[in-house]
Amino acid sequence: MAPFNEKTAPHDTGLIKKLTKVALLIRRNSLIMTTKAASGHPGGSLSCSDILAAIYFHQLRHDPKNPTWEGRDRFILSKGHAAPALYAALAEAGYFPTEELWSLRKIGSMLQGHPDMKKTPGIDASTGTLGQGLSIGVGMALAFKLDGKTNRVYVLLGDGELDEGQVWEAAMAAAHYKIDNLVAIVDYNRQQLSGCTDRIMNLEPIADKWRAFGWHVMEIDGHQMKQILDSLDEAEKVKGKPTVIIAHTVKGKGVSIIENSFLKGECKFHGTPLSESELAKALEELHE
Repeated sequence: MAPFNEKTAPHDTGLIKKLTKVALLIRRNSLIMTTKAASGHPGGSLSCSDILAAIYFHQLRHDPKNPTWEGRDRFILSKGHAAPALYAALAEAGYFPTEELWSLRKIGSMLQGHPDMKKTPGIDASTGTLGQGLSIGVGMALAFKLDGKTNRVYVLLGDGELDEGQVWEAAMAAAHYKIDNLVAIVDYNRQQLSGCTDRIMNLEPIADKWRAFGWHVMEIDGHQMKQILDSLDEAEKVKGKPTVIIAHTVKGKGVSIIENSFLKGECKFHGTPLSESELAKALEELHE
């Protein structure tokens, strides 16, 4: 049996505490990585850290000692710029030493600015060009169904990414082919590169849009671990249609300087790392 796929029902406080601690570590390491690299995307990495902790340390069938195991579930980080958070999760899971994290975006590093499945163990799809991840996930999940396999596919999308037409083509195809082993998770932090999503391209009514495309829809607080776990459990029970989890999140969650910047409608920390002095203050905030 591969690690990190043991299910605890109901989700007890011990599990939630463990996963919350992992999410905190992902946040801390994401910030350290991007500051050391003087490059990267801290805001969106922090908003999806709780989701990644739940995926990699509870939900996903995977084996860090055998990254190409055919029986593994697949995870696609469609919002590829949040790679620091994914790398932090993979390192903590044991795919590579934590020390590798400090090589982010350096020449010759296995950790590129966006996920590269040919360089980094544990990466199931190379992403970065927004809007393509769900299409990749549809193909993987449909192939598993055609082959009679039980593998599941999880795709994490950014909300700004939903501006891309290809996302909705993939959504339509997934419902048409009744791909019920596919789960999309929208990191709905309401901020994208150049501003608030409601100003750039209003997504509302976002839940109704997905329902109209034939998906089973859930809305949760993307920082409440029990809600994340419960929604992932519910998705496994849905038959005959794909599932989307709309996770309401805060960009830069846990770090006041980043959170406050986005609350003001600023996008400074979408693709700009913290300075050394800002990092020191952020790490003080991110404690158990």
